Amino acid sequence: MTELLRRNLIPLIAATALFMENMDATVLATSLPAIATDLGVNPINLKLALTTYLLALAVFIPASGWMADRFGAKNIFRVAMVVFAIGSIACALSTGLISLVAARVLQGMGGAMMTPVGRLIVLRTVPRAEIIGAIAWLSIPALVGPVVGPPLGGFITTYFTWRWIFWINIPVALLGLALITRFIPEVREDAPSGFDLRGFLLIGPGLSLFLTGVTLLGVGLATPEAIAIVTVLGALLLVAYVWHAMRVSEPIIDLRLLSIQTYRAGVVGGFLFRVGLGAGPFLLPLLFQAGFGLTAFQSGMLTFATGVGALFMKTQVATILKRYGFRRVLLVNAIISSSFALLPAVFTIDTPALLIIALFLAGGLSRSLQFTSLNTLAYADVPPELLSRATSFAAVCQNLAGSVGITIAAIGLELMQKIEGGNAIDAGHFPPVFFLIAAISASSVFMFMQLSKSSGASLLPTEALQAAEPAKDAARLSEPL
Repeated sequence: MTELLRRNLIPLIAATALFMENMDATVLATSLPAIATDLGVNPINLKLALTTYLLALAVFIPASGWMADRFGAKNIFRVAMVVFAIGSIACALSTGLISLVAARVLQGMGGAMMTPVGRLIVLRTVPRAEIIGAIAWLSIPALVGPVVGPPLGGFITTYFTWRWIFWINIPVALLGLALITRFIPEVREDAPSGFDLRGFLLIGPGLSLFLTGVTLLGVGLATPEAIAIVTVLGALLLVAYVWHAMRVSEPIIDLRLLSIQTYRAGVVGGFLFRVGLGAGPFLLPLLFQAGFGLTAFQSGMLTFATGVGALFMKTQVATILKRYGFRRVLLVNAIISSSFALLPAVFTIDTPALLIIALFLAGGLSRSLQFTSLNTLAYADVPPELLSRATSFAAVCQNLAGSVGITIAAIGLELMQKIEGGNAIDAGHFPPVFFLIAAISASSVFMFMQLSKSSGASLLPTEALQAAEPAKDAARLSEPL
């Protein structure tokens, strides 16, 4: 039973948090046009409901690793789940854009601790040689959210009210709390490092101000002068943090981790890839509902196929990586995934639904392979004592990428509206935006080119390493004497 818990049950329990977050995000994205109508706001302005959540994650995640080391990962995991559930209740009871955004910030505070701490528990309880399988198990329940979320959110929004989309988190949270209490072991550092308060006070407000300023563009909630001041002040604080982080031994976000090649590729390359792909859940419901006139339920029944493809791919990742290696998979698959992200640019109201579903299914396969490969490679060469910092840093970048991607997509739509005139969202506004986000995702290949053929080899089965030796010998023979 102990072996079963270590290999399967612990990752699955930790994934309860990922399930809630992913389902919540996909359900909300599907319901954005209906929420905008109910609250009387521009659907594009509801980007704030998505970006502020991701921003709250990025701001509070840096403290999650230290809190897990100081107070115990199990305790922090439970507290985070409770905070997320309370935030969900607040979202369900919100009456306007401001109250919804505030509730999403509270959700983000809980989510900031749930995901990285859950991943940390898995990384510290599973042997390094079994990390690929553990990460795959960790991701499976999380991928059920994107499968169930779009049709469920569309159904609830179309036939009931969008407020119910937040109530579905509560039973999941209660189940997660019970399982954590019963099965998760206590994991903490014997001698936790000190908390970098100065760094937290620089990077937290810096990220908040800078991204808040960027996301307020075109919303009309602040004057251009105020937005410029907020954005510049945030940028200055971030610059100050970089100066600070390079001069202290234990910064809250350790930029020196980027000196590890595999970590740099996983985090920086992953950031670029996620900027483009992260805009899809925001753009697609708007395209199908505001652009093509479909209902939320019809929209959800199209986009859920991405999650189905991703769910299936999780069982094949280890085999694919074993055969081709991390470098080749990340390079080739980045182009494939970016191509699928571009395809909605050519969709029309007459595009057959079955064709759209088939393309989303294939795109989900490719995207899942890339995400799991990136999440695994990032920790290949990170020393065990730096895992908490590494998970926090990676989680910050992942959520920032989603926020940046949504912001870029929203700005692109707003520019197209101004160019073509009128206030209504039109299907013709979307193609240039899909081209832009696909190009950003494809640019991640420049980071993956820096990897060697043996990058991440310590995570692959022994026979994969043996198979790579003849290629290495051939390479040596081809070198000039």
